[in-house]
Amino acid sequence: MPHVERRLAAIMFTDMVGYTALAHSNESLSLAVVEAQRNLVRPILRRHRGREVKTMGDAFLVEFSSALAAVKCAYDIQRAAREYNIAQPEERTISLRIGIHLGDVVDSKGDISGDAVNVASRVEPLADAGGVCLTRQVYDQVVNKVELPLTSVGPKSLKNIRAPVEVFRMAMPWDEQPVSAEPEREKRRIAVLPLTNLSSDRADEYLADGMTEELITSLSGVRELTVLARTSSMRYKGSQKGISEIGRELNVGSLVEGSVRKAGSRVRVTVQLIDTENEGHIWAQNYDRQLDDLFAIQSEIAESVAAELRVKLVGAEKKRLEKNPTASPQAYTLYLKARLFWNERSLESIQKAITYFKQAIKLDPRFALGYSGLADCHQIMAHNGLAEPGPNYEKAREYAEKALELDNDLAEAHAALGGVNCNFAHDWKAAEREYKRAIELKPSYASAHQWYSIFLAMQGRLDEAGSEIKKALELDPLSLIININVGDKYYYAKEYGKAIEQYRSVMEMDESFSVAYMSAIPSYVREGMFEEALSAARRFAKLTKRPSWGKMYAGYVFAAMGKADEARRSLKEAQKGYPRENLSPYFMGCSYIQLGDIDEGFRWLQIAYDKNDSNLSTLGIDSELDGVRGDPRFVALMKKLGLGKPARSRR
Repeated sequence: MPHVERRLAAIMFTDMVGYTALAHSNESLSLAVVEAQRNLVRPILRRHRGREVKTMGDAFLVEFSSALAAVKCAYDIQRAAREYNIAQPEERTISLRIGIHLGDVVDSKGDISGDAVNVASRVEPLADAGGVCLTRQVYDQVVNKVELPLTSVGPKSLKNIRAPVEVFRMAMPWDEQPVSAEPEREKRRIAVLPLTNLSSDRADEYLADGMTEELITSLSGVRELTVLARTSSMRYKGSQKGISEIGRELNVGSLVEGSVRKAGSRVRVTVQLIDTENEGHIWAQNYDRQLDDLFAIQSEIAESVAAELRVKLVGAEKKRLEKNPTASPQAYTLYLKARLFWNERSLESIQKAITYFKQAIKLDPRFALGYSGLADCHQIMAHNGLAEPGPNYEKAREYAEKALELDNDLAEAHAALGGVNCNFAHDWKAAEREYKRAIELKPSYASAHQWYSIFLAMQGRLDEAGSEIKKALELDPLSLIININVGDKYYYAKEYGKAIEQYRSVMEMDESFSVAYMSAIPSYVREGMFEEALSAARRFAKLTKRPSWGKMYAGYVFAAMGKADEARRSLKEAQKGYPRENLSPYFMGCSYIQLGDIDEGFRWLQIAYDKNDSNLSTLGIDSELDGVRGDPRFVALMKKLGLGKPARSRR
């Protein structure tokens, strides 16, 4: 067995900015610049007792016994590089990024490995050109021991590293604009953390989660508050992170936290409003009530939070907060259970949600939220390919209209109806009207901003779409799908490199999120990254257990590569899974058009129209179809969809 040694070490990873591009364009010059870099860096490493473990092309892997020595060495390297560059022509300048981490390493025959090395290599790309980034572990060792400001840039999700890592940036004295201190957090920007279930029965978990969601919903209707969405808040369920750390990660000034304990027909709810800057309690309250009073408790909490943050509720807001959605506590309990399953987004969980929503409206036929929930269920099944689109969009419309008939101020129902009008009826004016109304009623409704941004992109209004998706991301920064839609906006703007970067960031947030791999494939193809595109297609198929989708995307990639026989074979095999896997006829059409089989491509696009494939709504902006925009069949499809002018509702 080889000798293996473990020890704590500070690890520095350096990399040259722009080296790969230089090597492709001028190999001899790139080699000369690398040699100059090594001659510059090595004396500085020796001076600070850094052990050069190895070089990897233009990169250095260096070990230090002291975090302080590593940080001082990094600064000296960047200072020396800056001085060196003054006398050099631009093509011979040395631009470095440096990352530093402190952790346990494994030494085997002089080489080192382990998480410490991996983290250092992942932190390095976060540095600016000529800059240094270091982790919290390093910062804790050197704070107050170096004169240069070290400013937190927040927790970062790093590839193949399970937990986010807080990263700090070194401010160089020659920077034109020194990094300022972290701005004071806005107190009216709030996150509601998952309420803790203290009941003896774990089956009552739905009550705590449901109340969390309804508190978010109630507070989101207060115009002067910015309330983060459930997706971001629920990431902290069971988390041991401190208030200050969560506040910094979510950029919120206030947190609502608490617990729920159910005993028989009684419930005890404890809630606190906390300042994330100093972790001081702004307000706290206990509620000991009957289960029948659940909604009243939520209303009181929302009003108290608004009052403590000096928000004056206008009449309509106060009326909405105090309006009891149902006189039946049993119906409301069923509604909370349904929302718990709805949020899981799988076909099985949505079917369970439908069962509970239907039981709720059976107990109270005038329970508008129950109908709105059913509209959400059927729309997500249609849009995400979980069931046949047409019939489910029809049901979504029916339930949304019933919900609005009972309560015209339900933002969720307006948003659902907007989705039906956009993706099914292609009634663009009606869709925009519903999305705007949803946002007006609930300014902090992240999904409404997200869906409205998609609508705007479909219309070719990319600047407006960018503003809306930015707002959605501010409200729900940890939402995987909203982060995907940020990448989609780049794709439709033909900024494929930025799109790939965004999709990869989502993969790093959650490597099992299949949509990230599917979304990245067209951008990979546009950038000529065919192996990455094929790998993404395989990964998507494996995660979703939809082999036909993987074959369809492989066919599309092979077509782009000019491998016509392989493309046709893959696409033919993919068709065997249609409609069993709810294969998208729109994507099949795009794949055949990429192959050059235009007639077959338009045959599939017509099927997409007939089958109500919601992806067809991107027809006007998808660059995959740029080569056939003059084809009469394309023009006819655009006319059917009403793109470019309002269309009548398809009812």
